[in-house]
Amino acid sequence: MTPELHEACKRAVHIVASDGRILRAGRAGLFILHGIGFPVGPLGWPPLVWLVEIAYWVIASNRKAIARWLFTEP
Repeated sequence: MTPELHEACKRAVHIVASDGRILRAGRAGLFILHGIGFPVGPLGWPPLVWLVEIAYWVIASNRKAIARWLFTEP
C-alpha cells in the first residue's frame, strides 16, 4: 500500500478490484452491494452515481453524529 493510498483510506472506503481498478467512496459501496447480490443497476450510471457519491460524503462527514443517533436507546 502506498502512503498516498493509506492516507486516502482514512477518508473513504477503497476497493481494489481483481482487474486492478481502484474504486472509492460511493462507487466502492455500490461494488460491495453488487457483490452481495443487491440490485444496484442504474445507481452506477450518471447522474445517479453522482447522487450516490454525494450521499456517501454526507454520511461519512457526519458518521459520529449518525452513529450516536442510531445507537442510543430511546
